[in-house]
Amino acid sequence: MALIVQKYGGTSVGNPERIKNVAKRVAKFQAQGHQVVVVVSAMSGETNKLIALAKEVQANPDPRELDAIMSTGEQVTTGLLSMALMDIGCKAKSYTGGQVKVLTDSTHTKARILSIDEANMRRDLDAGNVIVVAGFQGVDEHGNITTLGRGGSDTSGVALAAALKADECQIYTDVDGVYTTDPRVVPEAKKLDTITFEEMLEMASLGSKVLQIRSVEFAGKYKVKLRVLSSFQEEGEGTLITVEEDKKMEQPIISGIAFNRDEAKLTVLGVPDTPGIAYQILGAIADANIDVDMIIQNVGHDDTTDFSFTVNRGDFAKAQAILEDVKTKMGAREVTGDSKICKVSAVGVGMRSHPGVASKMFKALADEGINIKMISTSEIKISVVLDEKYLELAVRVLHRTFELDQ
Repeated sequence: MALIVQKYGGTSVGNPERIKNVAKRVAKFQAQGHQVVVVVSAMSGETNKLIALAKEVQANPDPRELDAIMSTGEQVTTGLLSMALMDIGCKAKSYTGGQVKVLTDSTHTKARILSIDEANMRRDLDAGNVIVVAGFQGVDEHGNITTLGRGGSDTSGVALAAALKADECQIYTDVDGVYTTDPRVVPEAKKLDTITFEEMLEMASLGSKVLQIRSVEFAGKYKVKLRVLSSFQEEGEGTLITVEEDKKMEQPIISGIAFNRDEAKLTVLGVPDTPGIAYQILGAIADANIDVDMIIQNVGHDDTTDFSFTVNRGDFAKAQAILEDVKTKMGAREVTGDSKICKVSAVGVGMRSHPGVASKMFKALADEGINIKMISTSEIKISVVLDEKYLELAVRVLHRTFELDQ
C-alpha cells in the first residue's frame, strides 16, 4: 500500500463530467489499497473570471481581498470532487488550505509555504477517506487567506507530498508528460520518459508551462518522486522527474528547448560607471517585488555605461516607471524599453561533457538570419533573447539542430 498525492489542473476538472472522471480514477487507486490525497485547481478559466470580477469593483484590487476571492475557485472544486467520490461509494473529505493548516508568509497573491500540519489528514486517511485539498492557497500567521501565485496548485501538491512523505506525487494535466519542446510549436516534439530535477527546474524557469518552478524546487529539495501524467489518458507512464540522470544510457547533450513569450527588456543608458550603480538600479526594482532575469552591463566609456535587464512583460510598465525615477536620481541619460522580445533556451545536463553547444546554437540561429540581443548561460543551459517574431522559427530550428526529433 502506498500513499499517493495526485494533483489535477483546471482543465482536468473543467466541468462536472471531467470531475466525475477524476473521481473514477481516484477510486481505482483507493480500490488497489492506496491512500490517496487529491489536490485540485479551480475549474479552467474560473480564476480569471474571479480576478475580472474583482477588477470590475476595484481597478487595482486590494491584495488581501483578492486572495479571499481567488481562493474560492479551488474550494468549489474540492466540494464537487468530494461529492463525486461519495456518489460512487468512496468516503471523501474536502479541506481548504486553511483547514489543513498550510501556513504561509503574508505576501498576498505570491505567498510562500512555511509549514504544513499533516495530522488531520493522516487521521482521516487512516479512517479510509480520500482527502481532497484546495490547491493554490494557505493561511498566514494572522489567519488571513493567502494564495501562492499562478500554478500554485502544483506547489501545493508537492508540498503536501513532502509533508506526508508520500511514495509518489502525480501531477495530472492536459499533456501526457514533459516534451522536448511545446508540441504546438514543433509537432515532432518527443515525450521524455525521464528528466532530471535540474533540467526540469531550468525548463520550468525558462518558460515550460508543464510545472510551476516552485513545485520543482520543492520536489528536488525534499526528494519527492514526481511524475507528470495526462488526466485524459488511462494508459501511459508519463514522465518521471528524477534526482539523478539515467546512468544506464548515453545522456543526450540537449534534453529540451524551452521558451518564454512573456519577456520585456529595459535599458538605462549613460549610467555613471561607479560602484553601487547596479544596486541602485536593481534595488529599486526588487523593492517593488519585480523579478529580474537576464542582466547585461556594457564596458564603460567616458565614465558611463549602459545597463540592461529583462523582466516579465506584466511588470514592464511598472519597472519602466521606477527606472525613470532612478534615472533622474543617478543622472543617467535615458531609459529605453522593448516589450516585443522572447527568450529561447537549450537545456541539458549533457552540456557538462560536450563542448561546442553554444557555437552550434548560435550558428543555427545565424543561418536563419535571427539576431541575438542578449545571452545567458549556466552549467546546463544557454538562453538567448530574440525579437518575438522569431520565436517559433528559432524553436523549430534548434529542435532540429540538436536532433530532438530523432
